[in-house]
Amino acid sequence: MTVKQHYDNHLAVYYSWMAGDFELKRKEFESFLEKNLVKPASTKIAIDLGSGHGIQSVALSNLGFEVTAIDLSKQLLSELETNSEGKPIKTIRDDIRQIEKYKNLNPELILCFGDTITHLDSVDDINEFIENCAHTLCDGGKFIVSFRNYTEEVTGNQRFIPVKSDEDRILTCFLEYEAKRVTVTDLFHEKTGQGWVQKVSSYHKVRIGPKDIIRIFEKNRMRIIFYESLSGMQTIIAEKQKIGSYRINQG
Repeated sequence: MTVKQHYDNHLAVYYSWMAGDFELKRKEFESFLEKNLVKPASTKIAIDLGSGHGIQSVALSNLGFEVTAIDLSKQLLSELETNSEGKPIKTIRDDIRQIEKYKNLNPELILCFGDTITHLDSVDDINEFIENCAHTLCDGGKFIVSFRNYTEEVTGNQRFIPVKSDEDRILTCFLEYEAKRVTVTDLFHEKTGQGWVQKVSSYHKVRIGPKDIIRIFEKNRMRIIFYESLSGMQTIIAEKQKIGSYRINQG
């Protein structure tokens, strides 16, 4: 099953429940941006790729960015519009790999948060995607990405990951490792009037680590200005260098 099919037919309806308290997560992300001095500095344009229901988009808007939110899920973009509460966030239903279509916006910030980048088809696909994002950014612009490191294989019962549960819903993920990708199976158990119902759907994620991502950034004139593991997510901020200064920095 493709990622789009997985979200359209299975995950999107549960996404906001799975993500947790919207306002809490929005405040946490705003705090992260402020701590790392991410604020409008030139064009004020930010593009949120794989925006979901809008946690990051709303935070960016609150800090003064003019935000374009791009996602494949019609339902999640609709939820984003509700969550934005009238903020001028533009929503577009599109594949994040089409980022160069939006170069005319001249963004100073591109965001790809929440493990979205591993949804692409391969390491080569990720390489091309980051290259296109770097080309789309203005000089001095920043790219923020977060993702899970699937290069470290877990085995046995550790492959079953409890994600979230309450009185009526239980979400568990099961991981199956291949050489270049991991199959993620979402197991939902939901209580209905007829008892508990199980819903199952699988999709693939790319096995790629932070060293690989950093190498791709640096190859594309992107200087790493932040890298940490935050709540299990590898989080990187990279800044696009001017050609002259990049050559100086490189030696």
